[in-house]
Amino acid sequence: MEWIDTHTHLYLPQFDEDRAEVMKRCETSGVNRLLLPNIDTDSLDQVDQMVKDYPGRAIPMMGLHPCSVGEDVEEQLSRIGEILFNDPQRFVAVGEIGIDLYWDKSTFEKQVLAFKRQIEWAKELNKPIVIHARDSFDEIFAVLDEEKDPRLFGVFHCFTGTEAQALKAIDLGFYLGIGGVLTFKNGGLDQSLANIPIDHMVLETDSPYLAPVPYRGKRNESSYIPIIGEKLAQLKEIPLDEVAKVTTRNAVKLFSL
Repeated sequence: MEWIDTHTHLYLPQFDEDRAEVMKRCETSGVNRLLLPNIDTDSLDQVDQMVKDYPGRAIPMMGLHPCSVGEDVEEQLSRIGEILFNDPQRFVAVGEIGIDLYWDKSTFEKQVLAFKRQIEWAKELNKPIVIHARDSFDEIFAVLDEEKDPRLFGVFHCFTGTEAQALKAIDLGFYLGIGGVLTFKNGGLDQSLANIPIDHMVLETDSPYLAPVPYRGKRNESSYIPIIGEKLAQLKEIPLDEVAKVTTRNAVKLFSL
């Protein structure tokens, strides 16, 4: 079975000591392609190095994470935009972008500014966007409704919303990124997704965060994608190979892989 991790930060320092071993475990698990969302200007070199080390397997995105939005937002956007537009074919998406009201509400207006700016980039380049939405579904939907356009599409990364929010995202032309939260005993995501077809889902780990059970609380890694797939197969009462086939097909289509 072939799997794609559509969202992993395997380039971060948490993997500096054993990245090669982690990548070998990915290969053993059938996770052959890993999509790397950029965070800010500080992570640019880290993403680039991993892409060079693992050509064809590590695939980059370019964006400014909402938690990295601060007083220097214009400088960050200027540099990231320059890189994106200088060689847009290198990047499969504009991400990770969005709004995060869990950590810092004081930057809300700047986050919205950055989110809208990057949405415009994605439209111009016909790229999907990868949305980070934490405690901010209403605010995200308000922006998406305002920016609605046939050229606007993408994925809600680490989807943890309700069934109604899932249907709203799908109606707007977005996939749902399903990760380790699906395996959490009281996560509630199994109920939200009960009636949602897997045709609208892609799989992700968000490594090193949100490791699935039985690794919850430990460092996450991309080789755990099949664990998430197994949980989804149980939820949908379908074979594991069908989950692999459909979610991989969805990822290939969404990101033009």
